[in-house]
Amino acid sequence: MNQLFYTTEIENGLARLDAEESRHLLTVLRRQPGDRLQLTDGKGFFYEAEITEAGKKQAVVRILETRQTPEPAARLHIAIAPTKQIDRFEWFLEKATEIGIQEITPLLCKRSERSTVRHDRLEKILVSAMKQSLQSRLPVLHPLTPFAQLVQQAHESRRFIAWCPEEPPLHLMHQLPAASDAIVLIGPEGDFTVEEVALAQANGFTPVGLGPTRLRTETAGVLAVSGFQLAQLR
Repeated sequence: MNQLFYTTEIENGLARLDAEESRHLLTVLRRQPGDRLQLTDGKGFFYEAEITEAGKKQAVVRILETRQTPEPAARLHIAIAPTKQIDRFEWFLEKATEIGIQEITPLLCKRSERSTVRHDRLEKILVSAMKQSLQSRLPVLHPLTPFAQLVQQAHESRRFIAWCPEEPPLHLMHQLPAASDAIVLIGPEGDFTVEEVALAQANGFTPVGLGPTRLRTETAGVLAVSGFQLAQLR
């Protein structure tokens, strides 16, 4: 599988690609009716398919074979403050998806440098990263959520907040058990406030560190995702 396409429009053995995917398939790659391709629905399925219609704005393919991939043993949810320079946040989304993540929430904090995001653009970045890394599951992207709302509604069994006090807390890697769902909060460049940390702790979040150096927000996010995946190998 060297090229993966994405669609959620699959019904009665047929799949329809949107205009952008169709253009790439038919104009860029110059595929023709009868050619085969690989699809995913972003929900855990891969499909082997054959092009049946090559319209200018929509390609239709016939499903030949379906393969379901197993659910991850544990799910990771990263809630992270969007960076002032949005390209750095987009870089995090891309790399987190490539490494493996199940849920992402842009987090609105007291010291956040950005209070709005374009959900549609961020979703496209996740789709592109999923396809590039040949995965069958698209991470869930939640709306921008206020800090207090998120910590009060978190349902994961293991909850962590990464922050940088004068006395660094135990590293995240020492706190992550294998096969347990987890949520990790990553703050803005100015870090979480003392009040935010206290609220998180009151709602079952454990403070953790991410190493001896000061990290950019997006770097901290990628480190947390990598640490979680390494924990699953134990």
